[in-house]
Amino acid sequence: MYIPSSFAETDVGRLHDFIESHSFATLITTQDAGSVASHLPLLLDRDASSRGKLIGHMARANSQWKDADGERAFVIFQGPHAYISPSWYEATNVVPTWNYVAVHVYGTLRIVSDHEALLQTLRDTVEMYEGGTAQSWSIDQPDETFVDGLLDSIIGFEIDITCIEGKWKLSQNHTPERRLPVIVALQERDSAQSHSIAELMSKALQEKAE
Repeated sequence: MYIPSSFAETDVGRLHDFIESHSFATLITTQDAGSVASHLPLLLDRDASSRGKLIGHMARANSQWKDADGERAFVIFQGPHAYISPSWYEATNVVPTWNYVAVHVYGTLRIVSDHEALLQTLRDTVEMYEGGTAQSWSIDQPDETFVDGLLDSIIGFEIDITCIEGKWKLSQNHTPERRLPVIVALQERDSAQSHSIAELMSKALQEKAE
């Protein structure tokens, strides 16, 4: 990922926070026929190593896993994004652009087929996403035979993270005076994505002031 120094985020804790809050990711691996991608929710084990480990599962019918064991994997976590109009900068000689936040993860993928490990992955995934719901569902609710059939239909995997990089493109290449009217313009738009980018830009300005 092309990351100018002004947009680079290198704090591992902050990158981990982002992964956990934007955990529906794009997993990309390479096969003989070319690159293959799947869109999957992933769990993060922060303490597995200095950079952490990703844990997930996919349908056994998805052929991506068949040639992926021991191979390099690339995972994209996409955050909020918004179009930035040059008119908002209240300055001349500026161009349209796009502000966004993204994290890229690279690592070695290992297939996990152990029954108990797969069950734990499902349990952890359900607990993560069911948390806070009024009537939370548990993997222990269905019949045991149903769960066994479910486990037979999926394949688990882990990715030991060897490289993690983040890009917070929030107009940091402009002065605070130019960024303030952009934040206001984003806040006035009828778009949750624009509001999220405005919030991140405000936070970046505040951190710079501190």
